[in-house]
Amino acid sequence: MNITEEKVLEALQEVIYFKAGDNIVNLKMVHDLKIDGNKISFSLVFPKKVDQSNEIVVNRAKKALKDALGEDLDIEIGIKSEKDIGGGPLASIKNIIAVASGKGGVGKSTVAVNLAIALSKTGAKVGLLDADIYGPSVPTMMDLESQRPNATEKDGKTRILPLDKYDLKVLSIGFFVDPEQALMWRGPMASKALEQLFNDTEWGDLDYLILDMPPGTGDIHLTIAQEYPITGAIIVTTPQKVALADVLKAATMFRQDKIYIPVLGLVENMSYFTPEELPDKKYYLFGKSYSESFAKRLNIPFLGQLPIVEGLAEASDAGKPAALLEDSIPGKAFKELAGNIKKGINALKSK
Repeated sequence: MNITEEKVLEALQEVIYFKAGDNIVNLKMVHDLKIDGNKISFSLVFPKKVDQSNEIVVNRAKKALKDALGEDLDIEIGIKSEKDIGGGPLASIKNIIAVASGKGGVGKSTVAVNLAIALSKTGAKVGLLDADIYGPSVPTMMDLESQRPNATEKDGKTRILPLDKYDLKVLSIGFFVDPEQALMWRGPMASKALEQLFNDTEWGDLDYLILDMPPGTGDIHLTIAQEYPITGAIIVTTPQKVALADVLKAATMFRQDKIYIPVLGLVENMSYFTPEELPDKKYYLFGKSYSESFAKRLNIPFLGQLPIVEGLAEASDAGKPAALLEDSIPGKAFKELAGNIKKGINALKSK
């Protein structure tokens, strides 16, 4: 029998991927199809590379081909994830940046929110996803506590529409839960919720999606690192030595072979106090830090220091992030940080 691409695809239309409710051809899951005599090879592209149902679909595909085209076929089917081929619901996002910390209380969310705004002020299209499932603070910091996202239908699926605020597309688990109710979820349930925020959201075209990660290292971090095309991570710390000890844990996590994500650099928050009326004065309340030398030791860039400024916390609590005022002391610091992040990504992609 003369085996053609048309006959192969016709046979594969009998294979249904039940999770998506359609056949693998219509779902464009068949990738890099090659035919050489009676040898057929291709990859099947799944949302996740590791899933118990993947092998079932592969076996059904082999059976469908042999039933339609002959038992003597030599069939080779590989498994790829949407992440592997740059596809999936996040394909229209150019860069995904994870903002992480080894411990809580270092101002990670403050950095994530203000970095997103600073990047937006460069003319970039930016989204902000609050991935801190157990302690979402983005709704408060963006003055969106009482808001709820709308939904739309696209390709037969319900999609979440992120909220628009300060020229950002914003989404948080905090929009869907009672702010006074503690989330007592086990790891798999939290990971599933995060998966929906990623995959079921209509992000549109973005230059940057900023992720406010949970503090520490755990299930959420593994899920994000393994399942999504993260461009790079930045780690937030404070000047104290105890905070730097946790930086090492975070950096080590991102450098593991199974989940390798480039570390774009280290950001030191609350580095010094500068009075509004004395912008040239720097008071090192926690002492001169070791962050820059520590970054060199870890062989990661040092992205800069962020000051403590009177009113910064109050502004965040009021939903008016400091980066909105570009000429303010913190506004200038976040503008510089955004520039360093852009340079780091460009350097990373030029390698």
